[in-house]
Amino acid sequence: MVDAFRTHIMQTKELGTCPVRQIGGCSFFYMRISNVYIVIVVSSNANVACAFKFVVEAVALFKSYFGGAFDEDAIRNNFVLIYELLDEIMDFGYPQNLSPEILKLYITQEGVRSPFSSKPADKPVPNATLQVTGAVGWRREGLVYKKNEVFLDIVESVNLLMSSKGSVLRCDVTGKILMKCFLSGMPDLKLGLNDKIGLEKESQLKARPTKSGKTIELDDVTFHQCVNLTRFNSEKTVSFVPPDGEFELMKYRITEGVNLPFRVLPTIKELGRTRMEVNVKVKSVFGAKMFALGVVIKVPVPKQTAKTNFQVTSGRAKYNASIDCIVWKIRKFPGQTEPTMSAEIELISTVTERKPWTRPPIQMEFQVPMFTASGLRVRFLKVWEKSGYNTVEWVRYITKAGSYEIRC
Repeated sequence: MVDAFRTHIMQTKELGTCPVRQIGGCSFFYMRISNVYIVIVVSSNANVACAFKFVVEAVALFKSYFGGAFDEDAIRNNFVLIYELLDEIMDFGYPQNLSPEILKLYITQEGVRSPFSSKPADKPVPNATLQVTGAVGWRREGLVYKKNEVFLDIVESVNLLMSSKGSVLRCDVTGKILMKCFLSGMPDLKLGLNDKIGLEKESQLKARPTKSGKTIELDDVTFHQCVNLTRFNSEKTVSFVPPDGEFELMKYRITEGVNLPFRVLPTIKELGRTRMEVNVKVKSVFGAKMFALGVVIKVPVPKQTAKTNFQVTSGRAKYNASIDCIVWKIRKFPGQTEPTMSAEIELISTVTERKPWTRPPIQMEFQVPMFTASGLRVRFLKVWEKSGYNTVEWVRYITKAGSYEIRC
């Protein structure tokens, strides 16, 4: 069956059809990363989502040992280390601890081309077994920092499909909360957001309504393993003992009440068979004191374009023949402004009748600091530790373009 699976992979032309292949009495779950196929073979009705999550976490673990690389050469150079790691991260088909921070405490073998090779090996921690099997396996004891700091980033991606008349056809926001903690001891953090369910629960516990302004509804929320789900279900507050360093606290999605950072109004006129006029107005909807960075607007043009002549009121624009687009770049886009671009396009004249132009959508790329399209806000971030030290909290908001498309 293994040979049959290998033959299937070699003979399949479209590799992205289905990541699960059943041959005989076995199921093969496979994923391709660079030039390597990772395959999980099961003979029972296994959890496919859990299997692929295990593969993703295992690859991240291998990269942390191999210095960020995971390819055929890295596997050949670290064959013994891979065997040792596989022995720890899975027992009898059940995933175990895949945290690089914990595994590096007692698997101190250095991988080839690892960035840790220049550092002296960490001293073995006597409570390594307790950290793996204990209630807080993602954080080791005895951490000490001169300055206790917490960095919290709310990063959101806006996915939009808008018609040429300005009506929204599809819109949602996918976000994640990233944290970087440099805290001594075993701190207990509590995070409060302006989500509707959490505020309603808080008002019930306090027996009085809370004045919080705008509330939002979070969908498809997933948490890091450090979050106390029992307390979240009862009190609707995010309470956790954070891992040391950088980690992803939670993911979420929002489909209602999205604040769009930009509105694009395109106008395209076809003047005969050889000329076109394109006018694009982009309006920034966020506050006047804010600004967007790295704004790129890609305006599609026909493949038969021979010459372009355009004017912009802000930024720079040029015609890119390789992608059949006029690329308009604005390095710093202030809020409450409406820059415009007007272009005259000359097309190649042909004797035969051309196929009608399909008019691909206009695409945008941007990054807006201190702005959230969902309206999510951090109401409080409390740090409690038995020693009672002072903590400095830093909160930042970033909104990026996921799939931001406007039909022409």
